[in-house]
Amino acid sequence: MRIPFTGGFGKQGLFFKLIRGRHGTMKDRTFNLNPLAFNLKGSRAFVKNNGYIAIAGRATKIASYGLLLLTALILTGCEKPPPDPTVRISGSTMGTSYDLKLVPGPDQTVPADFKTQVETLLARVNQQMSTYDPNSELSRFNRNPSADWITVSPELYQVVAEGLQISELSGGAFDITVGPLVNLWGFGPEPRHDQVPSDAAITQARERVGYWRLHTREAPPALKKDRPDLYVDLSAIAKGYGVDQLAALATAAGFNDALLSIGGEVRAKGHNGKGQPWTIAVEQPAPGQRAVERLVRLGDHSISTSGDYRNFFEQNGQRYSHLINPRTGRPVLQTVASVTVISDRSMSADGTATALMAAGPEFGFRLASEHHLAAFFILVGSDGAFQERYTPEFEPYLVPQQP
Repeated sequence: MRIPFTGGFGKQGLFFKLIRGRHGTMKDRTFNLNPLAFNLKGSRAFVKNNGYIAIAGRATKIASYGLLLLTALILTGCEKPPPDPTVRISGSTMGTSYDLKLVPGPDQTVPADFKTQVETLLARVNQQMSTYDPNSELSRFNRNPSADWITVSPELYQVVAEGLQISELSGGAFDITVGPLVNLWGFGPEPRHDQVPSDAAITQARERVGYWRLHTREAPPALKKDRPDLYVDLSAIAKGYGVDQLAALATAAGFNDALLSIGGEVRAKGHNGKGQPWTIAVEQPAPGQRAVERLVRLGDHSISTSGDYRNFFEQNGQRYSHLINPRTGRPVLQTVASVTVISDRSMSADGTATALMAAGPEFGFRLASEHHLAAFFILVGSDGAFQERYTPEFEPYLVPQQP
């Protein structure tokens, strides 16, 4: 068997795996590594280059570079790879799951109460942003009929302000006041009914939707609504905010290398336990399947995917997804299967992916291009096959596909 030597020591692991027998003994093999060829017989290795060396101890002359190469191969090949130091913490939150992969540095350990810190933080975010908790800060705001400024926490103000910016950016394709329509179609906190509502009900719910009717004040933080029945829904952005808070917690605890996620919202810091960049799979948007479309090297960034292939119901052969177009009052029906966005912050990636998905293939891609967003669209062709389209800003993150 011959293995080409291409320089460096990139093949040493393969070298020793190939020559080791089934029970750990050395078998007779000849390896032609240019400029050296190793012929291993039993326990001895011979270097065919101006001399030889016997591993068993009888050595004569050898060219210095041959000795260095063989020594490096032996020392590197026999060493066991260090154990992966990654510590994983996971649990449930916001109707889904959270997952943290922490890579401690030298002489660093994960605090014994770190999971408690994580779940305390996530419980606070949920208590502020959830529409599923009737006692949350957001639920109380939605029930408040006042047209005056209503004092809110700085955190709720921050997320609402971000949501309004994305609503404006998308021209209303994304709207944080879309809650009445989401609830009408059965994708909100109420029990799901999987039934297409009447045109009259859709029209009535649309009258309550409009992000321009919601106002923010930074100091002191407060919100104000023009309609007493305006309903704010942060489900398309709050998970991303939660991931950003987890990243801040990990940084404060001294973890420079971590991968943090809530549901499909992911944020990376540094490298994984093997010292390599975190690699994330963009899922192929096929219902009932778990296939990889593309791999992404994330670096110190966040990634979020919005799609219509997980949360939907069908009636009379028509699929109705949870993504509601605020302008029509109906679920998004189009050729975009999913949109993935990479951004510095998870909150931004989360909301922007939803906005581009709702905006549609042409308007959505134009928005991404005009605002220089790193966006990856998976479209459904006329033949039902998936097609990729992405902005130049997304391309550097893609792992090259194998030919």
